[in-house]
Amino acid sequence: MMARGHQVSLLCPPGADIAPAAREQRIDVITLPIEKKNLTALLAMRGWMARQIGAYDVVNTHSSTDSWLAALAARLIPRCRPIVRTRHVSTAVNRSRATRWLYQTATCHIVTTGEALRQQLYNNNNFALDTMTSVPTGIDLERFRPLERAKCRQVLGLDPDAKLMGIVATLRDWKGHVYLFEAFAKLSTELDQWYLLVVGDGPYEAALRAKVAELGLGQRVQFVGRQNNVPEWLSALNLFVLPSYGDEGVPQAITQAMACGLPVISTPIGSIGEAVIHGVTGLLVAPKDSAALAQALGLLAGQPQRRDDFGQAGLVRARDLFGIERMLDDMEVVFFNAASTT
Repeated sequence: MMARGHQVSLLCPPGADIAPAAREQRIDVITLPIEKKNLTALLAMRGWMARQIGAYDVVNTHSSTDSWLAALAARLIPRCRPIVRTRHVSTAVNRSRATRWLYQTATCHIVTTGEALRQQLYNNNNFALDTMTSVPTGIDLERFRPLERAKCRQVLGLDPDAKLMGIVATLRDWKGHVYLFEAFAKLSTELDQWYLLVVGDGPYEAALRAKVAELGLGQRVQFVGRQNNVPEWLSALNLFVLPSYGDEGVPQAITQAMACGLPVISTPIGSIGEAVIHGVTGLLVAPKDSAALAQALGLLAGQPQRRDDFGQAGLVRARDLFGIERMLDDMEVVFFNAASTT
């Protein structure tokens, strides 16, 4: 947005990881004590919004806490600017009157990261469709693109001849790592030439390492931690897997993998099915089903041509639908329309 000439400020709690990351990108960062829904946070949000009321046109919120704080603060400020609420996940929204006020009155417009999420809010909460727009999270197609596999493996210190599948995700239970490990173990014979790379860190790491040890996969599963050079790690793989069972939108790891030319195995959770087209760009299996996942792994592990076909189809789909420029185009329309309502 800044490259398009817009002024952008980021509000976040002082300890948020996004603060130093944003500053590295020369984004204006304002830290406020807005971690929780309480009076201190509300007053801090109201104070900033009141002082800066002439300096911005739209407030874009991204979670329950900041949405409530911004909405309530706006009601305490005359002529406050509109709020656009972005929903990234498919978590069910309760049907209370207060929540309906938040989404349909206090919020000018709702952006969902997938059409399935938009339809969910319409079907479950009766939110008006014309107050919602689906805008998939965009990825940088200049950065996420197919790289030479052999060169990536050389740089990363990986076996040039190994068959590698991988998962890139925060180490949380609902990303489905356990089911991937169980499926991988079920195919000890069929996948005896394959290795699994686990990219990412998180609060579930100890439990996941224990599960790998319990399944006797210590020699075939490698935890590589959080990595900044994700395109290189993706391009080093032969197959990408993300068996999420939590409240997803369209996980960026999936669209990034597709943009790197990888076939994808995942689950039809949230809006994942809008990225991974079953039988075209990859395979979708039931969540929490290690047997079904094992079947899908075995199928693609033994069919290199099918993997290549899925990867190429996924690359085309990622470039057509999930580029960052397309997202910015759509979000500009939402923001301009919101700003024009006041």
